[in-house]
Amino acid sequence: MTTTATEAAAPPAATEPPAAPARTRRRLTPYWLLLPGIAWLVVFFVVPMVYQASTSLQTGSLEEGFRVTWHVATYWDALTEYKWHFVRSFAYAASATVLCLAVGYPLAYTIAFKASKRWRSVILILVIAPFFTSFLIRTLAWKTILSDGGPVVGALNTLHVLGATDALGITSGHRVLATPLAVVCGLTYNFLPFMILPLYTSLERIDPRLHEAAGDLYARPFTTFRTVTFPISLPGVVAGTLLTFIPASGDYINAQLLGSPAEQMVGNGIQKQFLNVLAYPTAAALSFILMALILGVVTVYMRKAGTEDLV
Repeated sequence: MTTTATEAAAPPAATEPPAAPARTRRRLTPYWLLLPGIAWLVVFFVVPMVYQASTSLQTGSLEEGFRVTWHVATYWDALTEYKWHFVRSFAYAASATVLCLAVGYPLAYTIAFKASKRWRSVILILVIAPFFTSFLIRTLAWKTILSDGGPVVGALNTLHVLGATDALGITSGHRVLATPLAVVCGLTYNFLPFMILPLYTSLERIDPRLHEAAGDLYARPFTTFRTVTFPISLPGVVAGTLLTFIPASGDYINAQLLGSPAEQMVGNGIQKQFLNVLAYPTAAALSFILMALILGVVTVYMRKAGTEDLV
């Protein structure tokens, strides 16, 4: 068969470039976008964790130096010595979380459903305004508020409440400062915005027509809240309680400034071992024990509360 002149003059058909490299680039793009975040976590989380784990297994002294000897008994010794610090940390954090929820939920509900748009912005600004002040200064202010001659003690004495709180063991000697109540009050105040903001975000997303539909079905306001509002806002409740409980468990400023040595939390023990005693392995072991306990509590809580709607 012979080739015609037209066919001989026609240029060869252009071949399409392979699509595999383009697909590969598209597939790798999300990983390249994650790379800065992964690098940040490795440098500022993984590396310090590995260093702290190594420190917790060391023995020695500051003069002779520390070396890794895989001394696991440090963990048991730290837990035995500071067991009541852990108990107080979780008790105070749980109490502050419950109080934050009791105070924060009505406020978040009011902001989401009752306040006008203008007042909604004003109240939200007031909620986050304390963040513009140092955490230390806010806690020192509570030291003045809860002092023996302050307004809180005066009001409680007028109401004859301090006798009952002394009997319960949350105050002592008809005074509030340097008692468990003072520490819980400081934790509640400092971490209250962490509860209010997730609650408001969750409540604000609820369609008001659901409330109208419940009213059309002759549901009372409490029934509407119990069957409609609160179940839908549970993701905000879970998020708020976690954001409050976790940092409150490791806090030491409130116990240091508002409490006495009898109210010390595990954070105070870690600070003492790191900065005063200079027992770095014990301090590192306490840190890991606290992290493990918080992780266990949070895991159980998340399983019970459910995490499907926390998005």
